[in-house]
Amino acid sequence: MPRDRDRNEKFQNFSRPKIKVARKNEAGKVYIDYKDTESLKKMLSPNGKILSRKRTGASAMEQRMVAQAIKRARFIALLPYVAAVV
Repeated sequence: MPRDRDRNEKFQNFSRPKIKVARKNEAGKVYIDYKDTESLKKMLSPNGKILSRKRTGASAMEQRMVAQAIKRARFIALLPYVAAVV
């Protein structure tokens, strides 16, 4: 029993910084632009996968918008589908 408690205490303070890319327009609505590739790259893992809500700190609606924006940017070749293999 103490071993599990020690493990939980050890990982409890470990947290990653949240990445925020959602912005509000002048009407107050949240919008994520698919043409803003610099902020969308922060939402991708090094292998090219879309990061989860837990890692990004986005709400469910924002995460759906992020996923759609990344997919649109990939389709028109602004973002890669996979990471470059060297």
